[in-house]
Amino acid sequence: MEKYAFDSASVLSSFRSWYPRMQPHRDIESLAGNVLEYIKADGQSCLLFSSLQSATECVDYATSSRRDNGVDKSPVPSEQISLRAFCAKDCFFAVIFPVEKRSVVAGFWGTPGSGISSRFAEANLGHLHDVKEVDVAESIRKASNFDGPVYKVRRARIMDYLHRAATTLQNPSPNIDDVYFFPTGLAAIYKPHTYMLSHFGGTTVLFGMAFVNTVILFEEFGLNHKFFGRGDDNDMDELEKYLDLEHRRGGRVQTIWAEFPSNPLLTTPNLDRLRQLADTYDIVLAIDDTLGSWSNIDVTGKTDILVTSLTKSFNGYADVIAGSAILNPASKKYPVLKSLFNESYIPELYVGDAEAVERNSRDYLSRTTTLNYNASQLVQYLSTCVSDPSSAVHRVYYPSLNPSGKYYEKVLRLDNPDFTPGYGCVFSVELVDVESAIAFFNALNVHKSPHLGAPFTLAIPYTVVVYGSKLEWAAKYNLRPALIRISAGLEDINSLLADFKMAVEAASQIQTKQSKS
Repeated sequence: MEKYAFDSASVLSSFRSWYPRMQPHRDIESLAGNVLEYIKADGQSCLLFSSLQSATECVDYATSSRRDNGVDKSPVPSEQISLRAFCAKDCFFAVIFPVEKRSVVAGFWGTPGSGISSRFAEANLGHLHDVKEVDVAESIRKASNFDGPVYKVRRARIMDYLHRAATTLQNPSPNIDDVYFFPTGLAAIYKPHTYMLSHFGGTTVLFGMAFVNTVILFEEFGLNHKFFGRGDDNDMDELEKYLDLEHRRGGRVQTIWAEFPSNPLLTTPNLDRLRQLADTYDIVLAIDDTLGSWSNIDVTGKTDILVTSLTKSFNGYADVIAGSAILNPASKKYPVLKSLFNESYIPELYVGDAEAVERNSRDYLSRTTTLNYNASQLVQYLSTCVSDPSSAVHRVYYPSLNPSGKYYEKVLRLDNPDFTPGYGCVFSVELVDVESAIAFFNALNVHKSPHLGAPFTLAIPYTVVVYGSKLEWAAKYNLRPALIRISAGLEDINSLLADFKMAVEAASQIQTKQSKS
């Protein structure tokens, strides 16, 4: 895990498969290889997209002067990159470029998350005998593979979850026409971000720490961004000062984005105050509720755009990636946002992926009940370790423990006979030092992965893996090297507690040895 922070390429190259947004799945690579062989493009590489929009954005990204880092990366010369269309079972678009420029262009695959899925690739690999190149201008995707009954079923189910035990919904409330699907959770942020850039063209604010690729996204796409990484009440005061100053200067802030709660420290922003600031300064407020999840919290009525990574607990089985964005009709920004989405939105979530999420989300509430319970029990145990002077556990981060948890509790859904809301499956534990954290992580008998919301418990040394080369920067936002992020799964809680107790003992033994030396 630590090696990934400094040499991710060599680590990923040793994997048989990987998270499809980090690197193209082997089926995607196989389809790309067949395309290159078909056109006899020796020495070339390519990335595949299901829409001309995303393929064009990839070309723009690869040829931009912003790709020049002054060290080992530079833009792809425009004459060395091409966009071509092909059809097999479906039509798709290939961005083709010299293989030595792969590391440059690959950034577009990993951050926006708008490439084809492994299911799309698998379906088309079965029709290689039909593959042919077609004219880009005339290429029309088969609508049946990006629309149909399954999408309506999913939208209706999402509406049920949004409206059940609601606390913030206003009239009018969202309906199925206000739900937009995307191929990944990051695409559900990236695409609306590009829509608003084209219309507003101002500064993007990210309030509070967020998933690393979200931070990167706002750094790389757009004219300007402002980051308030702690997301606490002090940052809220600083945000208000910043917005007031920009307003008096005549500057434009287009959107405030925030995770609710944040990843990985589970800090919850004061949503009422964010809403007030957005209204005062005429700014779109976009909230990512992935970690809290629809079953537990209701923030819809306080947002203009609600984005969610369906990949996580909603899908719940770690076998498909998808995302959604929901517009709030009660928002003052709704008319302009609805117009932007209707004008710019291109469906890119493949039907096979939509079907998988539909099947998996049928037991969303029952799974979330177990996820909430297991996380709360593990948090309770680890919290007792914090007060034990012989324990190596320094701190536990979870909405129920964090001072900002009061803002989370304000939007907890109402209790219901079939479900009691909770605090989600994700928490973080900080050990007293790196040596103790290594011992804890190595002794912890769970899967080691950057994913979350899966049926099995997952752990990742988050700060070291994500910010290993920027530890000093991360420390400014309380992200310390001894931090381990946990995503509780569906296992028997007694077995999980036994596993965590063994890990704590291993870490505490290291601390004891150090204190004696």
